[in-house]
Amino acid sequence: MQCQLSDITRTEIRSTVLSAFLRAFPFGRILVLVLSFALFAWGGKVSAQEQDSQKKDGAISGTVYLPGDNQPASQVAVNLKSHDAGIFRSVLTDYDGHFDVPGLPAGTYEISIEEQEGYEPHRSTAEFDGTALKLALRLTPSGGPPVPPNAYTISVRELKIPWQAQDEYHKGLERLAKKDQNGSLNHLMKAVQLFPGYFEALYHLGIVHTNLGHLEKAMQAFQKAIVASGGRYARAVFGIGYVHYLQGNAAEAETAVRRGLAIDPNAADGYVILGMTLLRLNRPDEAEKSAHEALVRDPHMADAYLVLADSCARREDYRDQIQELDNYLRLDPNGGATKRVHEVREVAQRILDRMQPRD
Repeated sequence: MQCQLSDITRTEIRSTVLSAFLRAFPFGRILVLVLSFALFAWGGKVSAQEQDSQKKDGAISGTVYLPGDNQPASQVAVNLKSHDAGIFRSVLTDYDGHFDVPGLPAGTYEISIEEQEGYEPHRSTAEFDGTALKLALRLTPSGGPPVPPNAYTISVRELKIPWQAQDEYHKGLERLAKKDQNGSLNHLMKAVQLFPGYFEALYHLGIVHTNLGHLEKAMQAFQKAIVASGGRYARAVFGIGYVHYLQGNAAEAETAVRRGLAIDPNAADGYVILGMTLLRLNRPDEAEKSAHEALVRDPHMADAYLVLADSCARREDYRDQIQELDNYLRLDPNGGATKRVHEVREVAQRILDRMQPRD
């Protein structure tokens, strides 16, 4: 006979994984993976052990240039795809037109830049040996009449950001990486005061306020970032969705996250947040599908396995839950939620053992 589980035990095992996820999750990690200038990860600064584990794979980096005078092209989405390695990554270039994608295995990669206003789409192929590859990508003007220089609103905007504001912004990121929330808050607020349209700084202000539990202030910061970016900054939209999630407004969270994915359909972190939200809406099958969408775009997205583990727990499929927890621990053995995940795994294993038929 199979052992019958009490309602309390079932409830405990269903809720433990995402509770661990939320206790250890300072919001920043999921929402900044596509920003090449982000300096922090889940739990703050990446540990030395995590850095060592990432050295197994190399990095593809480079710079995107505008034609003519080699001016860097900032805030341009660069896509990397390898069919043989099952990899798809998308990153935005920073102020200097630079991008950096770490943690990539060897293989043949397709590099693409979708059509930008006034420029043709870029397509190229590169062989990557798994160590380091640096690229120089140049945009080509599209056919038709030349586009006047003042039409490139993003690059013009970047040039208008005072260096003092940029300095405060990067100091804010550095303090955030060291888990100094208040120090980060002060620098980011100065950056916004110096340049009110600095939507990256506004976005990170939202992250800090979220970490501090100031959810209303976080919501305001994310909203301002969306307005300042003209609605193009998916990270801030995900931030709105995550705050709704924390406030228990799952329906509003789903709407916001899906809106963010419409802006950036390749954001693996967005699919993880959507999966969390769908679990709260008691739609585990859809949550599982969303987690798989995240892993298609980033096979190293460990957080997606927590969503999968919770989906298995909802079905009382503890064997698969343990497997998904093991997948998470394999990818993020020293993360902020590791201790709690080990505890959850032990509970799931005990329940599974009790369910085994007895002679």
